Amino acid sequence: MTALRLQNCGRVRLRDIPDLPMSAFCAGLVQATGNGARIASLFGDPDGNALRLYAILAHPDTGELSVRSARAADPYPSLTRDCPQAHWFEREIFEQWGLRPEGHPWLKPIRAHSSYTDFFSVEGEEIHEVAVGPVHAGVIEPGHFRFQCHGEKVLHLEISLGYQHRGAEEALVGGPSPRTLRLAETLAGDSTIAHTTAYCEVVESLRGAHVPAQAQVLRGVALELERLANHTGDLGALAGDVGFLSTSAFCGRLRGDLLNLTALCCGSRFGRGWLKPGGVAFDVEDARAKELLQKLDATLKDVSAAANLLWSTPSVLARFEDTGKLSKETAEELGLVGPAARACGLERDARYEFPSGIYRLTQVPVSLWRTGDVFARAYLRWLEIQRSAAFVREQAASLPAGPIADGEAPLEPDSLAVSLVEGWRGEVCHAALTDASGRLRRYKVVDPSFHNWMGLAMALRGEQISDFPLCNKSFNLSYCGHDL
Repeated sequence: MTALRLQNCGRVRLRDIPDLPMSAFCAGLVQATGNGARIASLFGDPDGNALRLYAILAHPDTGELSVRSARAADPYPSLTRDCPQAHWFEREIFEQWGLRPEGHPWLKPIRAHSSYTDFFSVEGEEIHEVAVGPVHAGVIEPGHFRFQCHGEKVLHLEISLGYQHRGAEEALVGGPSPRTLRLAETLAGDSTIAHTTAYCEVVESLRGAHVPAQAQVLRGVALELERLANHTGDLGALAGDVGFLSTSAFCGRLRGDLLNLTALCCGSRFGRGWLKPGGVAFDVEDARAKELLQKLDATLKDVSAAANLLWSTPSVLARFEDTGKLSKETAEELGLVGPAARACGLERDARYEFPSGIYRLTQVPVSLWRTGDVFARAYLRWLEIQRSAAFVREQAASLPAGPIADGEAPLEPDSLAVSLVEGWRGEVCHAALTDASGRLRRYKVVDPSFHNWMGLAMALRGEQISDFPLCNKSFNLSYCGHDL
């Protein structure tokens, strides 16, 4: 057996995970991804005096996950040559453990780099280089962008991150505890619900906990409210990048109104403190649910008006259409997730492919577009706003009765658990390994931005450098979610 299959939010004993020779481990990954699987997580864990690699693959054809492991051999032939979606993972493993993938096309750290680092360069007449960041105008997270240009045309963009590196994964080791829950909530602040849901599902899987029906519904409502607020904010920001102030001004306010709906339910606009392992900490009684629905309907009426201004304005469409195009084939090769993937025509949504919680009972239709440009990434957000709103209306109108949380129990020792959650940016993956005493010994987080930064770089090839802010906002990736 080359891999162990499990369901999303499943748990396996570490001793049951196939222990492969390094050559078979790499060959299996290349073969599986060539057959349509995708790398959800690839990470190292110390095993005595050696390093053990774990690979978690997502198989959309069966709705299953698979896990395999190998004791690392240094060096090893790079996977990236045959499996480009391994590119970022191999760089991370090299950075953390010094394991060298021979033949990797651009092997350098992704977070813990020095102040001065090598950048890809292009040579030739009239070639020039433009450096942007890491300090940007306004209140924005740090990230460095290095453009190789011929005139205004971008030949290559290299993205250098790591300025937000906080050691979050290491801080989660030793849990679970009240502290680890708070760390999970702040892995990426605008994705509090997505990351907290994944953390809770991992802990619940390791505990064998049963989450009550009402808590499952409220978690789904929380996740879709998070999606509504951020997609609305993104439409406003995209409008601002092309100087269309009507939608920009409206959506900035409306994002706040949608965040306030989460605050109505739990007291925090970002949903902090709402979720906990075993369920949720705050119920939504009938009167509050009714108020939620009334305010949602009023806000969505304004969101609809603001969004439709975009699609009916020729000057906006002229800037959105055919800008920052990414082909379906490139998106698939790179392993893109979330709206960035669906805008290229990839039917990739964990709520549909690997459902957990309420999504096992109620489906949110997958929104797709196929042009892969800024317009596709913007319009897809509008489609998802409408479908998330419909989901919230349906669930909040008929909340089940009963308890909102299950009791606590010890974690299963020497085990691995995995959770995939479709956050508003895309797939969030949490994987946890426990030690012999049932404590977290390794915790691995893959934010959707980890998969998608290279997609932004590819979308800029051949574009005008003046289109970078618009392309960047159309992906709207997280610096801190990547840097951890």
